[in-house]
Amino acid sequence: MSASYKYAKALSIAMAALALGACTGGMDDLENAVAEVKQRPGGRIEPLPEIKTYESFDYSAAGFRSPFTPDAQILGADTGGDESMVRPDANRNREFLEQFPLDTLRMVGSLALSDRLYALIEASDGLIHRVHEGDYMGQNHGKVISVDDSQIQIVEIVPDGLGGWMERPAAIALSE
Repeated sequence: MSASYKYAKALSIAMAALALGACTGGMDDLENAVAEVKQRPGGRIEPLPEIKTYESFDYSAAGFRSPFTPDAQILGADTGGDESMVRPDANRNREFLEQFPLDTLRMVGSLALSDRLYALIEASDGLIHRVHEGDYMGQNHGKVISVDDSQIQIVEIVPDGLGGWMERPAAIALSE
């Protein structure tokens, strides 16, 4: 070992001893503060709050309808033989324009043939199609109920969110 290495080692040991020696002073203040706190009179401790006894609840609504299931009248289960309930016709053949969403169809004109007014519809495939009252279009069982020079009135049959169906009016106006 070289002399400079021995000198550096001795110097680092001396510095560590000085640093540790500085930590021992100053404990008098802490000891005086603890002694002062111990001499103070103790405060009054408040009593614990009184615990109320648990009262059980008897559920007496077991015979009623669950609030988490829809009412039978809302679902249409109690129709009383009424066949006018809204629902799509499952036996009907689907028409060509029913494969396109209604918002992708555009009315581009109208055409009168043999005392019948047709609307000209451009589908997203770029082709022009003729529709008249009674035709179907759109993906929600939309039935054309009226056609005039400026727009087509449609009634769609959409799910009502409760397991049934509801009618929703829609229109396609002549686009400029």
